[in-house]
Amino acid sequence: MTEMSEDVTDISHLEHVRRRYWGRYVASAAIIALIGYVVLAFAHGQIEWRYVARFLTARSILNGLVNTIVMTVLAMVLGVVLGVITAIMRLSPNPVLQAVAQGYVWLFRGTPVILQLLLWFNLALVFPSMGIPGLFEFRTVDVMTPFLAALLGLGINQGAYTSEVVRAGLLSVDTGQYEAAKSIGMPRLQALRRVILPQAMRVIVPPIGNELVGMVKLTSLASVIQYAEMLHNAENIYYANARVIELLMVAGVWYLVVVTVLSFAQSRVERHYARGAGRASGRQ
Repeated sequence: MTEMSEDVTDISHLEHVRRRYWGRYVASAAIIALIGYVVLAFAHGQIEWRYVARFLTARSILNGLVNTIVMTVLAMVLGVVLGVITAIMRLSPNPVLQAVAQGYVWLFRGTPVILQLLLWFNLALVFPSMGIPGLFEFRTVDVMTPFLAALLGLGINQGAYTSEVVRAGLLSVDTGQYEAAKSIGMPRLQALRRVILPQAMRVIVPPIGNELVGMVKLTSLASVIQYAEMLHNAENIYYANARVIELLMVAGVWYLVVVTVLSFAQSRVERHYARGAGRASGRQ
């Protein structure tokens, strides 16, 4: 019995053979070759790099960058406000409010953003004038500027997505928290504002950060309705000088800069809320 166990367990005489992952090697070589091909294509392509450097700080591009940032901030503010309201409506015991909120989410999540932008921009074809007859009235075409159409199109669409994020955050809070607030006489809205929402923020904030990064790039769709954001201004320049790739690269560089800054800020915020969640679980 002892001799058999020694024969079985004695593996010191076996030679160690390192496993070779041929699939990884082939995939790595293919990726390196592809990257090299792309780099060489850009290096030897018909690209005038001096134009990239020249237009990187052109006034029109910088104005477009400012307009992109402004639209991103305003559209996200509108989207968050609408998202919070819609999420509360969806969690309301009132069936009418639930139906309205569900219809809003269904409509604006189910249609392309570019379609919504075009509809807002051409709203005057459906409503030539707006207002209260006899009191005040104005022509829709006078107020539905590219800026306003872009803000409504992007912000209202964002509200539909944000509502799902906020609703998930509210549902993540233990129901006992609401019951405790209710037991001390807090009205429903006050309990949401002072008890539920603060605890739900650790779930809500990280996805909202992702939505903010996405909104920066989504503003480029507003170029179809002539809003003077960065891509639109870059297009106007290359229509005049035919430096298409150079101007697109300029826009790409600035998008990467803005997204990188926002991504860094997002990671800091996520770590902050992760530490808060860790302290809360430790107290429990």
